[in-house]
Amino acid sequence: MDRLMFICENWETIGNYILYKYKAHHHILAAIKGLRNGLVYGARIRAPHALVMVFLFGEGTFIQKLRTIFKLTKTHAVNLAKFVFGYKLVKGMLEKAAGQSKQWHAAAAAAAVGYWVFGENNSVNMQINLYLLSRITVGLAKMAVEQEVLPQPSFPVFPIFAAVVWGVVLWMFEYHEGVLQPSLQKSMQYLYRDSNFWSDIRTFLLRNK
Repeated sequence: MDRLMFICENWETIGNYILYKYKAHHHILAAIKGLRNGLVYGARIRAPHALVMVFLFGEGTFIQKLRTIFKLTKTHAVNLAKFVFGYKLVKGMLEKAAGQSKQWHAAAAAAAVGYWVFGENNSVNMQINLYLLSRITVGLAKMAVEQEVLPQPSFPVFPIFAAVVWGVVLWMFEYHEGVLQPSLQKSMQYLYRDSNFWSDIRTFLLRNK
């Protein structure tokens, strides 16, 4: 008990000593810090989103909804923490073995750890992977223009991009709904189909059904 009290009272001093002692193993310490940041960031991002989506569209009792929110938040936070830890550790080991940092180190480390962490097909991983896919698609297009693989457009691209995205997604929803993600289906059901029906002024203005 005395030893535990000593640790609690002097945890900063002990922690700073450990960081100083193992400063040569920066890639390991960075991986551990990445694990911490992954947990915090994953919880911050997922908890509010899950809270809104589950209470807005979810089914079940209040307790069941809270359990769903906790499960989704835990999955997001833990997976992100595992990925950041694994990525930084593997990338650091590759760089240490090569004696320098190379671009392929990042790609190889992320691909290997991504397969392990985000390869399971579940709702959280699917959403994260699709989020990244949309970002890298835009990023690759910008990179192609910057490196002169593609010419700089002489017209506004974003309006065309918006038109294609919304045209395709509404066509899919109206005629091929089953291929869309369940969460997107629920959102579009609320917006575009439930708005076709009402029985009185209350269900027209104050509530959906």
